[in-house]
Amino acid sequence: MQNAVEIVRVRPDDLIEDFSAQAAALLQELVARGAALGWTCPPSAAEVNSLLRGVVEASSEGDGCLVAAWQRSKLLGLGYWTRYARPTHSPHVDIEKIAVAPESQGQRIGQLMMHELLQAARDTRTEVVTLDLRGDNTRAIALYESLGFQRYGMLPRFVAFGENRYDKLFYALDLREGPA
Repeated sequence: MQNAVEIVRVRPDDLIEDFSAQAAALLQELVARGAALGWTCPPSAAEVNSLLRGVVEASSEGDGCLVAAWQRSKLLGLGYWTRYARPTHSPHVDIEKIAVAPESQGQRIGQLMMHELLQAARDTRTEVVTLDLRGDNTRAIALYESLGFQRYGMLPRFVAFGENRYDKLFYALDLREGPA
């Protein structure tokens, strides 16, 4: 069991320098390779640290959840959701990032992190979980659809990455209908 992947909900005490550094390196590598994570160039370590701290602080109020995938002391992936700030949308959360190290992709780590994120959403009595993604991200589309997410919209050629344009797809999972 020593090589098992562990999925943990990150708490404020977990945001040590090593975690933040590994998270920044992971996101920087993925963005440099063209991953659809919302950045056009790799984010700075300070930007990643600030982002992670914000999500973890929100988690203490049930307004966010950050999960990390670990194998021994190596960060293999991270993902998070935040609650919508608008009062009329506050029963709902949005999954904003799921990132898995290139060498660990295809090993169901994204699926394990999604299960934990969805459980955290259920634990906070979330009604609907939303997410959006770049239309060429076929692995992520397959993952989300396998978990019961339904596509509810698309903005054609909306995402700009250099000269390239990609569709932006919108998905939702209604947790009021029962477990996925």
